[in-house]
Amino acid sequence: MPLKFGRRRRPRGSKVDGRGEGCGIQGEGAGVSLHFLNPTSGRSEKRIGDVLKNYRVHGIETRSGSGGSEPTVLAVYGGKGVAVIELDAGGEEPELRRMGPLYELHDWIWDLRWLLADAEPAGHMALALGHNSVVLCDYWAQRTLREVHCEEKCILYSAHFVGSCWDELLLVSGTVFNQLVLWQMEGPLDEQDRVRAGRRISGHSGVIFSIDYRQESGLLASASDDRSVGLWRVGDLGRGAEGETHCLLRLYGHQSRVWRVWLLEDFVVSAGEDSACLLWTYSGEVARSFRGHRGSLRALAVSEDQQRVATGGEDSAIRLWKIGDEEPEDVTIIQLQLGEAEGVGSPKALASVDPTLVLVMTDSGGVYSCCLVSGRCKLLLEDQAYRSYGLLSAAALPSGSVLCALGNIQGCLKIFPVFRPERAVERREHRGKVHSLSWASLDGQGPDQCNLFSSGPEGEMLWWEVSWAQDRLSWVGRGRFLLPACKHRWHTCVAFAPGLPYLVCGDRRGSLLLYSTDEGPEPVSELPGLHGKSGVTSVMFHGGFLHSSGRDGFCRRLRVEAGRLGLLRCQRACGWVERLLPCEPGDRDGPLLGIGFRAADFVAWGLESEQRPVLRVPCGGGHRSWCFSGSVSPAGLGLFAYIKSGGVYACRWRGRREAGAMVKEGVHGRDITSVRLLGRPEAYTSVLATASEDTSVNVLALHQASGRLSKLAHISDHLSSVRAMAVVRGPGSSALLFTAGGRAQLRCSRLLFGPEDTNSGLRCRVEQLGSHRLSEDWERRKNRHRMLKMDPETRYMSIVVVDGGMDSVGNPHSSWHFLAAACSDGAVRLFIIDESEKKILLLAESFYHQRCVLKLQTFTHQPASGSQVVFLCSAATDGRIALWNISGIIETAKATDIRQERTRQPLELGSPCLVFVAHQCGVNGLDIRSLDDGRFLLASGGDDNAICTWVICITPRAGSDAPLIPSSSEQQEEAGSGSCEDRGDKAHSRGWSDLGVVVDGWSVDGGLTLRVLKGPSVESAHAAHVTGLRFLSSRMLVSASIDQRLIHWALSSRCLTLIHSRWCQVADIAELESWEGHPAGTHLFALCGDGLQVLKSWQTGNDSPAPETDSTDARNPR
Repeated sequence: MPLKFGRRRRPRGSKVDGRGEGCGIQGEGAGVSLHFLNPTSGRSEKRIGDVLKNYRVHGIETRSGSGGSEPTVLAVYGGKGVAVIELDAGGEEPELRRMGPLYELHDWIWDLRWLLADAEPAGHMALALGHNSVVLCDYWAQRTLREVHCEEKCILYSAHFVGSCWDELLLVSGTVFNQLVLWQMEGPLDEQDRVRAGRRISGHSGVIFSIDYRQESGLLASASDDRSVGLWRVGDLGRGAEGETHCLLRLYGHQSRVWRVWLLEDFVVSAGEDSACLLWTYSGEVARSFRGHRGSLRALAVSEDQQRVATGGEDSAIRLWKIGDEEPEDVTIIQLQLGEAEGVGSPKALASVDPTLVLVMTDSGGVYSCCLVSGRCKLLLEDQAYRSYGLLSAAALPSGSVLCALGNIQGCLKIFPVFRPERAVERREHRGKVHSLSWASLDGQGPDQCNLFSSGPEGEMLWWEVSWAQDRLSWVGRGRFLLPACKHRWHTCVAFAPGLPYLVCGDRRGSLLLYSTDEGPEPVSELPGLHGKSGVTSVMFHGGFLHSSGRDGFCRRLRVEAGRLGLLRCQRACGWVERLLPCEPGDRDGPLLGIGFRAADFVAWGLESEQRPVLRVPCGGGHRSWCFSGSVSPAGLGLFAYIKSGGVYACRWRGRREAGAMVKEGVHGRDITSVRLLGRPEAYTSVLATASEDTSVNVLALHQASGRLSKLAHISDHLSSVRAMAVVRGPGSSALLFTAGGRAQLRCSRLLFGPEDTNSGLRCRVEQLGSHRLSEDWERRKNRHRMLKMDPETRYMSIVVVDGGMDSVGNPHSSWHFLAAACSDGAVRLFIIDESEKKILLLAESFYHQRCVLKLQTFTHQPASGSQVVFLCSAATDGRIALWNISGIIETAKATDIRQERTRQPLELGSPCLVFVAHQCGVNGLDIRSLDDGRFLLASGGDDNAICTWVICITPRAGSDAPLIPSSSEQQEEAGSGSCEDRGDKAHSRGWSDLGVVVDGWSVDGGLTLRVLKGPSVESAHAAHVTGLRFLSSRMLVSASIDQRLIHWALSSRCLTLIHSRWCQVADIAELESWEGHPAGTHLFALCGDGLQVLKSWQTGNDSPAPETDSTDARNPR
């Protein structure tokens, strides 16, 4: 993904953007996109697709002298091709236009340089090729004028031109031998007429990925596989390749490979695989670290004024950073001194409600007030009763007063105003140790009132209303509550429900509890162990929802409805989450920030912005006692203080560092493993779900007319990679999304779509319905010694929704859904998802395959008499396909209430009814299409590069020997169609009446016989593994493969005939999804793998796809 800054002239009457008048050009896949700021609609994007056709864009080079009053001419190159486009920024909106055709060469292009117009014609350019040669070509004439080779015969990993005319042109080559080789186009030749190398630079222990040269300083920079950036003094290379070289610096700061480097006047900029863009000084220090991408950084560009840096990553996002931005003020960590006198003691608890003030409690029973403005610490009070054990908590009243509460091991509570500690009031309210103290505000209370909650022995939690008015402190009891019995029986946080007579508290065992403020002490609703055994760290009501966080690393959104807690969404956070707070203080509906610890830092990050850190304080990691106050908003003042090694350390800041302006929103940071269609709320809009190895799922809106993708929702609640998805489209604009992947984790979410005034025009609300992990399920069962322990590395490879006949009228189990899963441990498992109870239960399983099961499909058959028969089709790594009858298991589940049997063993799925060998090795593509009269088309694609078709026939036992005749639908389709061979043979070629029987003789209860017939196949359908198959009709099949080909096949009973093949931009294609577009006859294909691309085809009158696939809307986010 190359990036380029472009100039934009300001139209008359337009408003000047305070961040500059630039526009950015991005190469993505084979196309080029233009990102610019529209004064009316904000940031906009325009795109030219297929500029390089079958090649990915590697670089974009501006022709010298273009621009100004004339359009800017750009050369786009990548792979073995180069094309020229122009950027016209003179109108109200900038425009990108094609100028010339694709010009292809015989080798890969690493760098390009336009040559000066006064020395050569305007279309002359030099291109550095992958085997250390340079080509001089005339682009407009589409011909090569000259090619020169260096004496160093090797493959290059990078190249960089120096000079602007052929006679002075020099190339710096990054070779496979970890060297930099400098040679001139007109340099001396050896005996083989190859140019001699003028200089060789060694020093890296890995190959070199990027090179940059700054002529003003005579410095050369190199980025390498060895995680370093090399800085070399090479002098003026305009005078030749010979000379001395001095290594000035080796910059180590990246944690992985360094992909890009750029030399500026005052800084060196590098981007690496560790998602970091580092700004180095020429003394070798890291001045800034720009982080915010998910995945590796692949592209880097610097504006002409050297004030802005653009980065592009594998997540497809583009961010813009200001070099002149300074670090947050006062991010320096200072140590607070409580005093030099004896008896001060060691600090053990902290509290703060003001960024200028820290309250410290010591093991001598003293409470100190430390002012960070004056730097002085003052003893507020001292009590020996709080010496051995003491709790400290503080709250700010709306009136401006600050109250402090203490608790000790005898059950005493002491409350006092910080600025009048002599007014302290103490009572013994608990029969033993006070375990926790929390403050909470309640709507409708006076400005001098607040609420204190204290937990004592036996799970008793007391509610106190505390008032400080007219120089008098008073507190009265308002309620008593009991926490459920457990080992750690005390609360950790409390919040009142706005407008409702409820309060929510989190406890040390990780549970959320809902209490009525008007009724008894027992909870009216609870979610036990929701945040794990480490406990709940915070609860708050925001934007009409309840939000909770825990040390399990998750943030959850819930709702309080009809006196019950309902879980809506679970989101994996950036690290150890300690608290949630609004981005802007006092904002009750805006986005939230999470604060906590990640690795050795205290961090704050945006929950709705893919967890981009907005604040990072190196503090050494999580601390037992710490406090935070203020905000991290751009204009806010914040404080973070903590106890470490017996000392109190504090860090203050004003404002926060920017995490980079978002030019283009990202999708995924790693390979996309699955894509599914969720629905089509509008004619030209499709909603897709994508799953990735980065443990997240994205909900995307695809606008067919423009080819634009916009993100509607981001789901990040999986512990490991997400490998498979399945969808149930619900009533109206809703859908159930099932996601499964690593660590044998299965989740179910309800997606609700609705209109919204945004760029996409849609909004998506995510509600979590249930979660299941085999390891947790195994631990709950009794008699564990009688069953095989679950492999912790088990992964779900494929999932499919099974039609269990639950949508019939009056069905008591209408909220049930059956889901089948293919597992890496060789099992086929069947689950029940109870939508109303929000539970996922393992119903049955079978280990028949004894090896990894790769794919699943399902189909149902309705006999003329009798009930519906449900079949499951599974394919494994040995190339075998098995057919299962699971009707009996489904009927057993309906007849018994298994939801209450949490400790029962799963049912036996039994053995398959038919098994046949389809491929020589694993089957990664599988699809089924129903025909009439109990026949089903089955297509399979394997790792042996073959595509096979089969016909599954279900007939009455008495008529098992009856001839197979074409179905009624096939006869209608064949009426005006041509044959796959000569377009003249019609009915016979598509009748499926002359196929050989592969497997037969199986009888279903009810007198049915199953037979599998061998259809046509193609042994070398692709050049690599077939990973996706979809039926478009009974006569047309589409396949996708790792060879990056999307192929349309004409299907008949005699043969599979290739109709059209389309090269795709996505490498390592993992899955194919297809659906009908708009208008009628249009099909859309989504391919995922090392990116995402959506292609479009339409059918002509003879039911064949158009010769050329329209890819103007093709998108490849990576």
